[in-house]
Amino acid sequence: MQDFSQKVEDTFRKVEERIHEAAPHVNQKVTEAAERVEKEAQELIAYLNAEVVPAIRTNSTKAMRVASEKLTKLADYLEQHGKS
Repeated sequence: MQDFSQKVEDTFRKVEERIHEAAPHVNQKVTEAAERVEKEAQELIAYLNAEVVPAIRTNSTKAMRVASEKLTKLADYLEQHGKS
C-alpha cells in the first residue's frame, strides 16, 4: 500500500512541477490576450465615435425633419377642416 501511496505522491509532484513550469507561459499568453482585447476595444470605441455616432446624429436629424413636415401637414389639415 505504501508503494501505491508513493506512486500517487510522485505523480502529484510531477503534475505540480509541470503546472509551475507552465505558469509563466500561461501568464504571458493571458497578458498578450488582455493587451489585444484592450487595443481592439479602443479601436472599437474610436470607430463608434468616428462613424456610428455621427450617422445616428444625421439620421436623428433627418427623422426630426420628417416628423416636423408631417406635423406641419397635420396642422394644415386641422386648420382647413376645423374652419368648415
